[in-house]
Amino acid sequence: QLMESGGGSVEAGGSLRLSCLVERYTVSNRCMGWFRQAPGKEREGIIVDSNEGTYAIDSVKGRFTISRNGARNTLYLDMNNLKPEDTGTYFCAALRTLWIGCPPNWKMGLDLWGQGTPVTVSS
Repeated sequence: QLMESGGGSVEAGGSLRLSCLVERYTVSNRCMGWFRQAPGKEREGIIVDSNEGTYAIDSVKGRFTISRNGARNTLYLDMNNLKPEDTGTYFCAALRTLWIGCPPNWKMGLDLWGQGTPVTVSS
């Protein structure tokens, strides 16, 4: 089970930290990432991380950072210099299989999902 928190409303240029508490699965040694769905749009993959590396879409590179705390079994997304186009519901996701990297088609989705947390960025 994945449970996101930390969403909210901020002005453009602001920052937020999203958290994803994971139960029943370890955050270590598996591909995990963050996806978002803007109002009226399809869900998109924005950043993933595994033992083999981190991959992010161009629009968040240099602004968003993914990290994990094994002791707390939690995945994080630090978002800086937020823009109105970052508005949406953010979902934590994980690959069920351990010890492999993120699949090449990771943007299509992973196996396990949280319920999402909303982020609103005002101009």
